[in-house]
Order: sequence, then structure tokens, then C-alpha cells
Amino acid sequence: MIGSRIKELRRQKSLTITELAKRAGVSKSYLSYIERDVQKNPSIQFLTKISKPLDTNIEFLLGEERTIPHSNEPLDQEWTKLLKNAIDDGLSKEDFREFQNYIKFSNWKNGHIKNKGGNNIDNVTKKC
Repeated sequence: MIGSRIKELRRQKSLTITELAKRAGVSKSYLSYIERDVQKNPSIQFLTKISKPLDTNIEFLLGEERTIPHSNEPLDQEWTKLLKNAIDDGLSKEDFREFQNYIKFSNWKNGHIKNKGGNNIDNVTKKC
């Protein structure tokens, strides 16, 4: 699924695997494995790197096409305080984006594991 999305976007941009790998700073052979579904579980770092030259986001690559409704309401005080504290502690916009991507990837991966055998990580951990 991820591989086919990457391949489709790459072709839409008229890029070869070599060109995309070079632009993203990833291994050409690894990119090929992903596109051919030989490797089905790419890292968050790989997805972050590959999404930029494809002009997409990790959510799309992971197959999460749902949209979040926009709210015209201002952030509540707790969110405002959390964000202000994070910024005061040195959190940059890029750090925040990377954290968001990590959360999206983690949620996708956990959902992917649940769907494979009905077990999730918590259940596997409890059995050990």
C-alpha cells in the first residue's frame, strides 16, 4: 500500500527511482524494495525524507485520507499553555512537525499490528 502510493506519486512527477532516491537522500535499492512491497514497514525517517520531494505528507503515504474538521473556535487555555511552554522550552516548528509525523506513524503502525492478528502491542506485552 505505501509502496504503491510512493510509486504512483513518483510517476506523476515523472521521476525515476534513481532521481527520487537522490532528491530524498535515501537508498535507491531500499526505495525499490518499498515500491515493490518487498519491505512493507518503512521507518518514519524514510517516510519523512521521501514525502518532501513527492510534495505529500506521511498521512497520505500511510493511507489515512481522513480529514480533520477545521474549527473556528480558538484553542482552549490548556492547549495554549502547553504550546507556549513547549515553545519556551525550545520546541521549533520543525520539531513539532516531526513529533506529529511520529505520532501519525505510531498510530498507523499500531493499527496495522492490530489488523494483522487481532493482537496489539499491549496484548503481546501482557503475555510476555
